[in-house]
Amino acid sequence: MRVQVVDPSAYTPPYDRALSGALARAGADVELVTSRFAYGEVPPAEGYRVNELFYRRAGRFGAADRGRFPTKLAEHVPDMLRYRRHARDADVVHWQWLTVQPVDAYLLPPKRPRLLTAHDVLPREPRAGQLSATRRLLEKMDAVIVHSQHGAGRLREEVGLDPGRINVIPHGAFDYLTRLPHERPLPPELAAVDGPVVLFFGLLRPYKGIDVLIDAFHDVAGGELWVVGMPRMPLEPLRELASEIRGRVRFVPRFVDDAEIPAYFRRADVVALPYRAIDQSGVLYTALAFGKPIVVSSVGGFAEMAAEGAARAVAPNAPRELAATLQQLLDEPAERERLAAAATHAAAGRYSWDSIARQTLTLYGALLDGRAP
Repeated sequence: MRVQVVDPSAYTPPYDRALSGALARAGADVELVTSRFAYGEVPPAEGYRVNELFYRRAGRFGAADRGRFPTKLAEHVPDMLRYRRHARDADVVHWQWLTVQPVDAYLLPPKRPRLLTAHDVLPREPRAGQLSATRRLLEKMDAVIVHSQHGAGRLREEVGLDPGRINVIPHGAFDYLTRLPHERPLPPELAAVDGPVVLFFGLLRPYKGIDVLIDAFHDVAGGELWVVGMPRMPLEPLRELASEIRGRVRFVPRFVDDAEIPAYFRRADVVALPYRAIDQSGVLYTALAFGKPIVVSSVGGFAEMAAEGAARAVAPNAPRELAATLQQLLDEPAERERLAAAATHAAAGRYSWDSIARQTLTLYGALLDGRAP
């Protein structure tokens, strides 16, 4: 079976490459069609081909270069048309993202079947016309994959998508990070920290509830909070809030590449994801891969993970409840060990990439045989 996994803007290289590798191990002939990732190294291709067909001129620019965006925009339609020809060689086209949805709904290759993994099920703060554009795009797919029952419900209820087209296949644990050949150590000032660490990791955005976590840390004793990731919001309000609480908060406000990630997760005693809204998060599946005790807000697909016993859930926007849960975990090593064991078990079972590849290939087969809508 010839499969093209397509992520034009290279939005999620770890996911794209983990899925492509697992599909290849399961016997598929896989080509990842994407563009150059501008933010650092990506996982090596193991058993599949990589074709950086999209945005070749824009790819010469750095992530922060002013010419990158207009060049990418100018290349978009010609590259989508070029991909229409390239897609003729595939049995299945599996989109991960589409960059300009209002336009892309009309530029999709005629090749069938078409699948889309809806990583962000629906826009969180939709602009005018964005929801209708998303609906048009989803309706052109023969199947849509979501990572949780919560996501499936949103597509049924908010989009009105035919339930027969919706398929729940979990996100996989990013276990490749646990076996990188060259890990970089923590910065010296962090390596010198003595005592428990609660880690928040990932892009810093308002919907992730970082302010709630800092507020909660006012009532947490005996540990530090590390807030690590590239800011996508003003940091000054968070720093001011951190200055007013009793707990110690350290910020590492920058992009952290793959080689650095393991050191942060190995050092963490607890990983906290106090999001206000989400379907699923790659950070959750990184923590799962490292077998870490995880505390999440009871929102979206997070609640389903907690219901399986692989994480502890608290109400969103509830700093006192979050503080009590974090304090209990810092105070009770046995409970941390229980949660860590549950995370490790989940990463090797339901959330393993080989399991996900089997489910995905079964879906491909059903679509090719006409057994799926």
